[in-house]
Amino acid sequence: MTQASTSSAPVTSPPTARGQATRQALLDAAEEVFGQLSFDRASVAEITRRAGVAQGTFYVYFPDKKAAFTELVRHLNHSLRETIAKAVSGHSDRREIERIGFRTFFDYVRGHRALYLIVREAEFVDPDIYRWHYNTLAEGYVEGLDAAKAAGQLSNDLDSTTMSHLLMGIAEFMGGRYVLREEAELSDHIFEQIMGFIDRGLTFQAGVTT
Repeated sequence: MTQASTSSAPVTSPPTARGQATRQALLDAAEEVFGQLSFDRASVAEITRRAGVAQGTFYVYFPDKKAAFTELVRHLNHSLRETIAKAVSGHSDRREIERIGFRTFFDYVRGHRALYLIVREAEFVDPDIYRWHYNTLAEGYVEGLDAAKAAGQLSNDLDSTTMSHLLMGIAEFMGGRYVLREEAELSDHIFEQIMGFIDRGLTFQAGVTT
């Protein structure tokens, strides 16, 4: 078996509940191993050891280590988006959605600290999946911002694509600063400063100065 995967295409999900559980156990173990050891130092043997399955079982679900890494990025991306979507479900005010979404993102990072290292490594391990990750997040963001503009909650002066990347950048950097590296506590005061900055940004109108 080689460790070079030829495709970034998603791996087909197993048809049985038992197979899905085993695949999830492998992904959970891969998240730990890649997060702690990096892609180059991680091994299939260590992933299967932590998943509690035979090494040969790995190849039933993934053709090689890179395929598992790529699928893990897809899994974390989907998990993050699903978690935030559930948290904001039922809310229609864009500022409230941003507030809940940011808090949910910080909580998610707290429970998935390997996310940052894995995504950053993806830029070199599989550039296609790296771009897919951020493009997928941005596309969902743009849809939400466009809907808020259509509802009259945001100015049409805002470019949704630009704003989506600005908001994603704030979330990622501040999550790394206050959650991942634990350099300082993400207190309610700091959180309110973050959201105050975002609120002011969302009220942008071309040609208006303060």
